[in-house]
Amino acid sequence: MISNNNNLTKKIHPVILAGGKGERLWPLSRQQYPKQILSLLKENSLLVETAARVSDDKIFHVPLIICNDTSRFIIAEQLQSHKIADIIIEPVGRNTAAAAAVAALKIYQDDKNALMLVIPSDHNIDNIDGFVTAVVKAADIAKQNYLVTFGIVPDSIKTGYGYIHLGQKFSDKNIDAFVINKFVEKPDYPAAESYVASGEYLWNSGMFLMPVALYIDKLEKLAPQILKYSKLAIDNAKQDLQFMRLNTAYFEQCPSDSIDYAVMEKTSDSVVIPIDIGWNDIGTWDAVWQVDKKDEDNNVLKGDVIAQDCSGNYLRSENAHLLACLGLSDMVVVATRDATFIAPMNKSQELKQLTQIMTQRGKSQAIDHPVVYRPWGHYCSLVMQPNFQVKQICVKPGGRLSLQSHKHRSEHWIVVSGTATVTCGEKKFLLKQNESTYIPAGKKHRLENAQDVNLELIEVQSGLYLGEDDITRYNDAYGREV
Repeated sequence: MISNNNNLTKKIHPVILAGGKGERLWPLSRQQYPKQILSLLKENSLLVETAARVSDDKIFHVPLIICNDTSRFIIAEQLQSHKIADIIIEPVGRNTAAAAAVAALKIYQDDKNALMLVIPSDHNIDNIDGFVTAVVKAADIAKQNYLVTFGIVPDSIKTGYGYIHLGQKFSDKNIDAFVINKFVEKPDYPAAESYVASGEYLWNSGMFLMPVALYIDKLEKLAPQILKYSKLAIDNAKQDLQFMRLNTAYFEQCPSDSIDYAVMEKTSDSVVIPIDIGWNDIGTWDAVWQVDKKDEDNNVLKGDVIAQDCSGNYLRSENAHLLACLGLSDMVVVATRDATFIAPMNKSQELKQLTQIMTQRGKSQAIDHPVVYRPWGHYCSLVMQPNFQVKQICVKPGGRLSLQSHKHRSEHWIVVSGTATVTCGEKKFLLKQNESTYIPAGKKHRLENAQDVNLELIEVQSGLYLGEDDITRYNDAYGREV
């Protein structure tokens, strides 16, 4: 058992949970391009906005990020302008209790008296000052050895949120806080209506402020298997570039449960603070529509959209694809490069079931995204047809693809902007804007960007097989298998 004391450090350790899938915002959000890295309401992504909320170095330490393997490169790229402590990769999803356990154990190694703020990466908060003020107030309670969560004061009836039933008033008269009676999963409409009418329920925000030692101690008593395998997973973790990879074999054995049910609901040391900070988890398209800016006809229009005789819609088009709508009311239409979603606004919460059907039917669009991120940059498939494929490739400054060859395909490269350093067989040469080269099948080759600006090029692949597994690596700067 880990002992606790009240000699807590002043600054708070933020832990940003960035491993969600965001299936209810398809086709913009995919398993390989989840909701938190999207720019839905503001110029920056939800993840970057979350990191910015905890960037005051007088109050917060640099954040710890927990994400999955598929989105690690885009997350690292989006956060490159923010100071971060570590990016920890979960090999499998095991819900929030295990993610928080890993974070608590990691922070505890360096700061046994730390306070840990666990926050999702995919929520929108309008009142940033109100958020920070609430965190500082919660810290006063947490320092007394309590686990604190934040409940959102409901302003409407929602069936897509979990609820927190308030118990008695917390003993500290200076802080508006309550003992937690119980957590309630997403209710049906009559139940949600009664919750809101009673004034005894708050929306569950999924945000927590906890002494790391107390959380570890509670796990040891209430969820020992989560603590055991989280500890084994982090003790046997390996460093991979800027990422820390949890041990797969151990973390797979970790039970899957939320902080709410694994710990908070089972202890008398849990407290909820009501807050009203313009919070929205924007988990569905109708939720995005509700908080976004609308035109005079109550439409939200994003991208190249023409709407005639339309009202109350969310209409979005990506990649300069023209979306023309006539006579629509209360609809969601989202068009991307490779998929289009159309549904009545009040049915958008059922999208998760639709993506599951697509997955069962082998539709790659349910999981894959046209843009794929790599440690050297990213690429986007523009055209995919039998025997040929066209890609747009971006190599970051200093980026270097592996020395490789392909058995079944040849490649043509055309530089759009920047300067490429090309290796083809025994030759190494520069390729400038508007210049091109040919890479025969079977020839060892490498693409590099030695400049201080992005390298953009078009790649045309041709051959009988164009799969990404047709690659033999001979040397790789990023430690990938060769």
